[in-house]
Amino acid sequence: MLFLLCWLGGCATAQNQYDPLEPVNRLSDRFNTVIDKLTLEPTARGYGRVTPGPIRTIVSNFFDNSTYMNVVLNDFLQGKGRQGGADLLRFLVNTTLGVGGLFDPASGIGLVKHDEDLGQTLAVWGVPQGGYIVYPFFGPNSYRNTPDFITATATDVLFWLSLYAAPSVTVPLTVLKAIDKRYRLFEAANLRDEMALDPYIFTREAWRQHREYLIYDGAPPHRPARDDWEEDDWEEDGGDG
Repeated sequence: MLFLLCWLGGCATAQNQYDPLEPVNRLSDRFNTVIDKLTLEPTARGYGRVTPGPIRTIVSNFFDNSTYMNVVLNDFLQGKGRQGGADLLRFLVNTTLGVGGLFDPASGIGLVKHDEDLGQTLAVWGVPQGGYIVYPFFGPNSYRNTPDFITATATDVLFWLSLYAAPSVTVPLTVLKAIDKRYRLFEAANLRDEMALDPYIFTREAWRQHREYLIYDGAPPHRPARDDWEEDDWEEDGGDG
């Protein structure tokens, strides 16, 4: 699949190297928007109205902790040994003292939360970012960042739980995870809906800038304003995830 995506990207014209699949991506984006408006958005809005803030925080803590080993793994893959050790300790503290990740005592003792994934690791290793792609149900991504689906799943506590626990346990948790994630996106989604002349472009550029921010650990290089970003802009210094 990745070979096919890269081949399609290679056949794109220089006019839009960063988004060679834009017509298909726009269809996926419209599909995701319809699904969101019909299901996730109203459900997440109701969740926010009926669930007290402290409970929402506990839910978010749990899901953040359940996926945190992906951060630890990619710390070490990027050569960030000290950060990897601290993040592993953070996971252990929150899993034990934090009652399975429901609480976040690690932050209280100075073990700050980081955000690393395989897309960032591949960028550090010098892998070109390839094109932008919008997956049905999953949303914005890039060719280079796509393999993170594998490591994120393999390091997710809920994935391993699903192999042994009954569906009556894992299915509600999976649904709650999706609702929690959608609720946390309300501010960004509202900003897009209120300000964007073209929501697709707004989402694409916001995602791109966020990925660059993560790759450079919050200090991306200054880039001059440009109407169109060419391929070499995104492949130098690791580019976008």
